[in-house]
Amino acid sequence: MMRHILFLVILNFSLLGQTVDTNNVEFKLEATNLSFPEGIIFDYDNTIYFSNCYSNWIAKLSNGNLDTLTVKPTNPVNFGKTNGLAVNKDGNIFACDYGIGAILKISTIGYVDTFITGYNGQKFNRPNDIAFTPSGNIYFTDPKSYDKNILDGVIYFINMQSKEIKPAFSGLGFPNGIAIGPCKKFIFVSESAKKRVLRFKINDDGTLSDSTVVVNLPGGDPDGLAFDSMGNLYIAHFGGGNIVVVSPNNKIIKKIKTPGKKPSNLEFAGKDLKTLYITEDETNSVYSIINDIAGLKLFSTP
Repeated sequence: MMRHILFLVILNFSLLGQTVDTNNVEFKLEATNLSFPEGIIFDYDNTIYFSNCYSNWIAKLSNGNLDTLTVKPTNPVNFGKTNGLAVNKDGNIFACDYGIGAILKISTIGYVDTFITGYNGQKFNRPNDIAFTPSGNIYFTDPKSYDKNILDGVIYFINMQSKEIKPAFSGLGFPNGIAIGPCKKFIFVSESAKKRVLRFKINDDGTLSDSTVVVNLPGGDPDGLAFDSMGNLYIAHFGGGNIVVVSPNNKIIKKIKTPGKKPSNLEFAGKDLKTLYITEDETNSVYSIINDIAGLKLFSTP
């Protein structure tokens, strides 16, 4: 009998150590009737931008009003279908265009140009998500096959001064969402085909090394990533129907149930960075909640 009691005590202690706070919160609907929204960003002028992956337009959400970002392609073929977006310190938007396999630059007055068209004479496969480093350089993910056994995904690095581009890390199973950690020494990437998030060391030459698994997320694909000011990592669990929050010591501490099962990306916004916006692709909508912790201020903040 004493052996059974001891076993139960150990079991309960183990379960308590793995307790996850599951939050069913009420999301505010910000925009709907979209076309697979993705790549949401905040430009610190109270304006949200996001891609519509199954169409060829970028949406602009300001003070509750939804509009289309008016763009002026410098060439009719240099604007296809965008996904991940990022804003640099000058207010320009850089976009992953998986339709034409390139990185676009959209100026503050709407002119669009192909910033980087490919590597070694070949266009990129499916540029997905993009992030700026503290020094203003770029990393972006370029997946190809969605197969855990076909590791043909690449993370690229762009030196913004020289426009030199090189593979920072290759051999990944559909690299997806990307974010640089608060300490600036590591970058985090969703490896969707393997249902996990990886952490890489950022080397002085822009390459990445020392990959480690941060968290495994079966039951869906880890997609967009964002950090809060306490160093917690927020993961859009596409297919899992949650925003998964992981602590700096790689423990899942919270799951926020989303209005649909396909949250794709997320971004902290607002003057206090406590409004968390998500794109959701089952309902083709954008939602927001007020978070108890402010988001990490992005390195590309104007």
